[in-house]
Amino acid sequence: MKTVLVLNGPNLGRLGTREPDVYGAETFEDLVALCRDTGRRLGLHVEVRQTDDEAEMIGWVHEAADEKTPVVLNPAAFTHYSYALRDALAQLTAPLIEVHLSNPAAREEFRHTSVVAAVATGTIAGFGFTSYVLALRAIAELSAETA
Repeated sequence: MKTVLVLNGPNLGRLGTREPDVYGAETFEDLVALCRDTGRRLGLHVEVRQTDDEAEMIGWVHEAADEKTPVVLNPAAFTHYSYALRDALAQLTAPLIEVHLSNPAAREEFRHTSVVAAVATGTIAGFGFTSYVLALRAIAELSAETA
C-alpha cells in the first residue's frame, strides 16, 4: 500500500475554533479521519501530521524526499513567505499537491502569492475539507500512472 504524507502548517491544529466563518466548524481530528478514510478507499496509507514549526515541517519534507513519498501539503501561512520550505519541497521527486481550505486568491492580497506553487505538481484550493479528498484522489491517479 502506497504511503502518502498529508502535512499541515501553522494553526491548522486549531480547526473548529479558529475563524470558523473561514475554515468551518470541523476539527483537525475530523480532517485526520477524513484523510485516513479517503486513503483506505483509494488504497493509500495516509499519515497526517500538523506543526506550527517551520523546521519540523522541513524535516518531514526531507523525509518524504529521501523516501520518494507523495505529499499533500497545506502550508498555511508558510505558503506566502517560506523560501526554506519551498527549497525543501523542490527536492521531492514524488507528486506534491498543495491544498488550501479557503481560496487564497479571494482573500487578503498578501495571501495571493504562493512560494510553494511553482514546485508543486498542482494546487487545489477553496473546497474546504474536500480539497484534501481531491488531492488524495490526484495522488492515487498519479501513482497508478507511474506504477
